[in-house]
Amino acid sequence: MLRQVLILAPLLLALACKNDPPPPAPAPPALPKATVLSPAPVFNADSAYAYVKKQVDFGPRVPNTPAHKKCGAWIAQTFRRHGLSVIEQNFKAPHYKGGEMNGVNIIAQYKPEAKQRVILAAHWDSRFIADQDKVNPDKPVDGADDGASGVGVLLEIARLLKDNPMELGVDLICFDVEDQGNDSDDEQQDNSRTWCLGAQHWAENLHAPNYYAQYGILLDMVGAANPNFEKEGVSMQAAPNIVNKVWNIANVLGYGNAFVSTRGAGITDDHYFVITKANIPMIDIINRPGVTPSGFVAHWHTHNDKMSAIDKNSLKMVGQTCIQALSNTAAGTF
Repeated sequence: MLRQVLILAPLLLALACKNDPPPPAPAPPALPKATVLSPAPVFNADSAYAYVKKQVDFGPRVPNTPAHKKCGAWIAQTFRRHGLSVIEQNFKAPHYKGGEMNGVNIIAQYKPEAKQRVILAAHWDSRFIADQDKVNPDKPVDGADDGASGVGVLLEIARLLKDNPMELGVDLICFDVEDQGNDSDDEQQDNSRTWCLGAQHWAENLHAPNYYAQYGILLDMVGAANPNFEKEGVSMQAAPNIVNKVWNIANVLGYGNAFVSTRGAGITDDHYFVITKANIPMIDIINRPGVTPSGFVAHWHTHNDKMSAIDKNSLKMVGQTCIQALSNTAAGTF
């Protein structure tokens, strides 16, 4: 996906006159509330890994291909097998190179009748070209990390919710047509809206009347070894309290080496359109190790984004953090 720095709103600076009296000394900051972990299910990284592999085994999940159609049907079927109510939101979207893509957002609802709701999301399509690769750049990528890793975590969480009921409504949303946009560096045009087309469609056509969620967590590229999950810039601008709560949970769980305190750049991703079009606070957990000019993993948009790029430890850290956040929310300790 194209990763641009985005600003949600201009920052307002308070300017003081030279002759104003000095402001009073600030009060000492309040001590941060300790993060308490409510009882939570144990996330199974082996199961999540198998879900990632199953997606990759279909082949590149490019819209309008048989692999895309078969994988989408399998994802929906797997959610249903875990007892969730599934909506397949079909839509058509233009490709920036011309033509039309057939997309489907897969919305799996846990306790759809519950008023208090949380969204966990990822995109399930894979990029149609390996534009960051020197070898066969015009061929599609497997998208094991960029797409399948997040969906694998969601499917395992669906299984956990079935076996470990909680008093909370959860919507596990797999957005389609996220990764088919224009990655041109042309500064004369804004290509940001050629990305995340499934999220844009969902945010403008919510699956339930007057739908709202307390918060959302987007998972993107969460499967590589030794991840560096910065506090992404748009997330920190729109929902800093949610970011800090999730990062605090991760730190208490012992994942502080991955969920770092560094504030990162703002990124064009599905959460941006959920925030700006649906007015739902959503944060982005995305790996930015800074090993390439893009800031992303070396296998981003290359043919090396395959199963060898997936590390079970990373799936475990992200999955356990997410199910713990849900458990804390259900218990009123989030």
